[in-house]
Amino acid sequence: MLVLSCAAPAYPTHVLKSSVPKFTAIRASFTYDHPFVPEVAKAVDSLHSEFRAVDNLVACNSSRVLKAFQNARVGSHHFAGCTGYGHDEAGGREALDQVFAEIVGAESAIVRSQFFSGTHAITCALFAFLRPGDELLAVAGAPYDTLEEVIGKRDSHGLGSLKDFGVMYREIPLAEDGGLDWDALRGALGPNTKCALIQRSRGYSWRRSLSVNEIGRAIKMIKMQNPNCLVMVDNCYGEFVESIEPPMVGADLIAGSLIKNPGGTVAPCGGYVAGRRKWVDAAAARLSAPGLGIDCGSTPGDIMRAFFQGLFLAPQMVGEAVKGTFLVAEVMASEGYKVQPLPRVPRYDTVQAVQLGSRELLLAFCEAVQRSSPVSSFTKPVAGTTAGYASEVIFADGTFIDGSTSELSCDGPLREPFAVFCQLLAFLVPIVGLGAFIWWAGRDIVQDSCPNCGNDFQIFKSFLNDELQLCPYCSQPFSVVDDKFVMEPVKFSNRTSKSKQAFNGFTPGSKKGKDSSAAVVDVEAEVKDAD
Repeated sequence: MLVLSCAAPAYPTHVLKSSVPKFTAIRASFTYDHPFVPEVAKAVDSLHSEFRAVDNLVACNSSRVLKAFQNARVGSHHFAGCTGYGHDEAGGREALDQVFAEIVGAESAIVRSQFFSGTHAITCALFAFLRPGDELLAVAGAPYDTLEEVIGKRDSHGLGSLKDFGVMYREIPLAEDGGLDWDALRGALGPNTKCALIQRSRGYSWRRSLSVNEIGRAIKMIKMQNPNCLVMVDNCYGEFVESIEPPMVGADLIAGSLIKNPGGTVAPCGGYVAGRRKWVDAAAARLSAPGLGIDCGSTPGDIMRAFFQGLFLAPQMVGEAVKGTFLVAEVMASEGYKVQPLPRVPRYDTVQAVQLGSRELLLAFCEAVQRSSPVSSFTKPVAGTTAGYASEVIFADGTFIDGSTSELSCDGPLREPFAVFCQLLAFLVPIVGLGAFIWWAGRDIVQDSCPNCGNDFQIFKSFLNDELQLCPYCSQPFSVVDDKFVMEPVKFSNRTSKSKQAFNGFTPGSKKGKDSSAAVVDVEAEVKDAD
């Protein structure tokens, strides 16, 4: 058990004591023999036609992927890894690039483990062709949070943003309906506009995602104003959600992450850039160095096999994730929550957003999903600052690949409107935190004001015990009587309370370590205590 103290998760987590069965009330509401809560079972039955349409999409995309594998003559020798410079690679890189380019309808592609995120791949592409004096125009509103420091919207502290290198930036706000502002786009390009950036997915914004046809219409409008303006599409979370991809409608470049849709929940790392050969080669030079090209870089071990296998399985996994968005929207909307996209409307990415309305509910939702995950179910996600994000963010991702959101995950920034962004495989949803959260949030929350300081907050009945509770704001004790917070006399002690209080982990702020902005958790001490 003590070996757990050596682990370093990417996102802040808190190890729960195994002796505290906090979910006793929820477990009593259904058994493992019948994991469906009524709300979820009803939604599954009602979504037959939507699920059938997704199955047809999966068949179409799988056929295209299979044809690309056959055309590239993929063989088992392509799965071999390489070391060092990677010069002795057995042809797997070239075959994988060819397969990927054909699948997305591009002239060329570079698919590499050395891209460690979608943001990294997009950054390599942007720096490949933007020069001092050029302008980058974001035509779909503000970009994803992690691109803000890349562009220079937020201070990069002199670390080399586009703004630091003299690249200008401008963005067109979205229309009132959450889509592209066509009137504003019609005359938006200036003489120095070198690149138009289109974000396909919603990111952490309360907006709708863009269809490939909408992207194609925007590309035509951009090219009519300036044929030399490059169109770059942030394709994250959009791959295989439709039967066509942005290069098929004129996009010059697309980029994304392999641990999202195209990795099929199998790829352990990596990203891609695809599009016109000239600009793909330029992006490859930014990943490596000018003159080195794309025929270098080692891919040791079994990574190439995982890339090929994940790409082949991707249409099926994405199809399940799309079904998950339908299911989450249907259930949460029926419970009175605002959802984006709305139930039963076409999907253009694998993200389902749900407005929960409060910090406490956002944390509770993520904890419910984490507790129901196959990996690290014994941990509790803790909100904290994460590299690239301006706001505190909470992540629940009990996945086999760290950050592989298509498996089972939800996350969200701790800011208004306190929305959670879900990516859940549909066959997992009925037995995971969605059902648990519906039961828990609907029946278990008590909200009142602290009798000492007057601040409002929420606690959970299933966490209550006979001990006093402590206010997360003023730390003064109180009791819960008939769903009301009742004042208790102040008692001082030199010992730290070990009360498993109802809002444990839901305090307004977490203690920060000197060299880390994430919440500090003594994992070894927690595990020893549990033992």
